[in-house]
Amino acid sequence: MENLNLSFMGITEASVLMFGVPLVLAMVAIEVLVASARNTRVYHKGDTLGSLGLLAGNIVVSGLVKALAVGVYLVAYEYRLFNFSETLPPWLLLIVAFFLVDLAFYIWHRAAHRVRFLWAVHMSHHSSEEFNFVVSLRQAWLSPLLKIPFFAVLPFIGLDPSVLLVVGAMATLYGVWTHTRVVPKLGLLEGILATPSAHRVHHGSNPEYIDKNYANMFIFIDRIFGTYEPENNEVKYGLTKNLKTFNPFTITIAEWKKIWADLKTARSLAEVFGYVFGPPGWQPEDINSKRDLTASERN
Repeated sequence: MENLNLSFMGITEASVLMFGVPLVLAMVAIEVLVASARNTRVYHKGDTLGSLGLLAGNIVVSGLVKALAVGVYLVAYEYRLFNFSETLPPWLLLIVAFFLVDLAFYIWHRAAHRVRFLWAVHMSHHSSEEFNFVVSLRQAWLSPLLKIPFFAVLPFIGLDPSVLLVVGAMATLYGVWTHTRVVPKLGLLEGILATPSAHRVHHGSNPEYIDKNYANMFIFIDRIFGTYEPENNEVKYGLTKNLKTFNPFTITIAEWKKIWADLKTARSLAEVFGYVFGPPGWQPEDINSKRDLTASERN
């Protein structure tokens, strides 16, 4: 395996994250000041502590699996189909890298909403009934592990792992600013970038907003795949059935407990598969039919 320097244009993943810490703190302070000037409250103590608790667990897991992730990326790069670093000038490589990272994020993110065991992990991020910069830090504990296969595709097709790590960190930092209510719609940018307006939709439990606007940076990806929805109505944040707890551990295991309860009722391997790999809320056809019949009888 070739010896790779995990930096791009003199920038490392760690340096991006170190730059991000004071930046995020400054963003939170500005958000609070703007909200106060508008006589609105954007932070609540329990919710904020719950977000920070989830962040702490996410950081721990990230540290534990970092070597695994880098190792997988390096191995995948050994068998790369192309070599973007050799064929593209740095400026174009950066553009391509940002697009590929966001496309991989889109695929992961969409799967995390449509495959139940992935949703059991990602649901933590959507469990807040608030929407602010700290909610962007409300990251699920197991996400760093489950994201690895989705992003390992990028070094396999030719994106240097050093570029992946640096651009990935930059993309993560970008995703913080889309979690706020104090920034209005941004005109023409709404058609290109994932903006706070677009991401407010993603965090909405309104029926028209569920499973929309998955992209982290480039909202035109959602437009291409038919998952875009503009912010037309006031957003109701949180889950369709909110957990009513700020405890990070309770939030983390909530959907797993539901999966386990469903698995105990499974009558076949097909139902086991459906409860684990089907979309959230999946039920066997005959159970859904009985529920529909019961509802019609009540009416």
